[in-house]
Amino acid sequence: MTAMHAIIHALSIAGSMTWEIAWALILGFALSAVVQAVVRRSTIVRLLGDDRPRTLAVAAGLGAASSSCSYAAVALARSLFRKGASFTAAMAFEIASTNLVIELGVILALLMGWQFTLAEFVGGPIMIVVLAVGFRLFLREKLLRTARQQADRAVAGSMEGHAAMDMSVGGDGSFGRRLLSRDGYTAVAHVFVMEWAAILRDLIIGLLAAGAIAAWVPDSFWRAFFIAGHPLASKIWGPLIGPVVAIVSFVCSIGNVPLAVVLWKGGISFGGVVAFIFADLIILPILNIYRKYYGARMAAFILASFYATMVIAGYVVELVFGGLGLVPSRAIASIPDQGISWDYTTWLNIVFGLVAVALLVRFFRSGGTPMLRMMNGPADSTESHSHSSQGHEHHAQHGA
Repeated sequence: MTAMHAIIHALSIAGSMTWEIAWALILGFALSAVVQAVVRRSTIVRLLGDDRPRTLAVAAGLGAASSSCSYAAVALARSLFRKGASFTAAMAFEIASTNLVIELGVILALLMGWQFTLAEFVGGPIMIVVLAVGFRLFLREKLLRTARQQADRAVAGSMEGHAAMDMSVGGDGSFGRRLLSRDGYTAVAHVFVMEWAAILRDLIIGLLAAGAIAAWVPDSFWRAFFIAGHPLASKIWGPLIGPVVAIVSFVCSIGNVPLAVVLWKGGISFGGVVAFIFADLIILPILNIYRKYYGARMAAFILASFYATMVIAGYVVELVFGGLGLVPSRAIASIPDQGISWDYTTWLNIVFGLVAVALLVRFFRSGGTPMLRMMNGPADSTESHSHSSQGHEHHAQHGA
């Protein structure tokens, strides 16, 4: 009976978290879909040909408007690299795709406070700058050449099909004209549903893991693990251990935010939380994909480089936000466990739930089902397949 009660408690926390963030996820993915619907993949490749500061800024901006699924971001970065993008720009795009996206910022603000959203948008660019400098100093041409040869072998990783899809609407006209057209509505629906399909597994795992840890792991363990009783030691330890916890958690993308709430309530430092959230690109399954994509040596180089940038970004955020008095109280962050009640969250979930239903209906009515079957398939089959959602009544085609 005790075990059953513990399981029910964990599931109730996971369910309450899901209810709390549902509308925000729908809003974030819808806004992201709007941008992706009018930005063609071929345009991205053309703009990322070198590693100049302006190019990296463009890479960050385009990445922020792209997929928030870590697996899809990693696959897309390799695709860009193979098509001629600079490796540094491709990695900057990858970082921004998972750490500077709208939906992540909305969820952080909702569960942990606006300060964490601000930290996301401050720390992300810091990571990209540090990474670019590190690549300039330590990335040797021989290693890069070997990585490119391995990338051109096109060894399968994960979400290849999803990364290869260009679901943007074709044709001429202004942003608004294309977006408000029938084709634009279809493109938004397709991006929206495919993004959800890509992220759903990690989101469910993250919510269940956060619920279980919140329910079963005592606060005393986290306080000792994060050295919460010693402020200076905690600030030093947090950014170092945060990415390590992420690596072994197997949870990536937005799915790691619920777990970040638990860690923050447990005593990890502010910079440690930021480093943990940024570390979704070096979890164990993705490290294995780097090995397949670029070879073992480059995978090790990416791990070392990304880890260093995450730690540095965590320290900088800790110092800057601490100095400005922007580190929020842990009491602000909450682990929802109250279930469903008639408040603003319920009304927002109803409104955005209707938006999601409308986009889902459009997706399936416009031939989107085959795309779901292809999202984990090889990129080649996706690239050769005319955009299924618009192939019958529209004339948009894949540009990836």
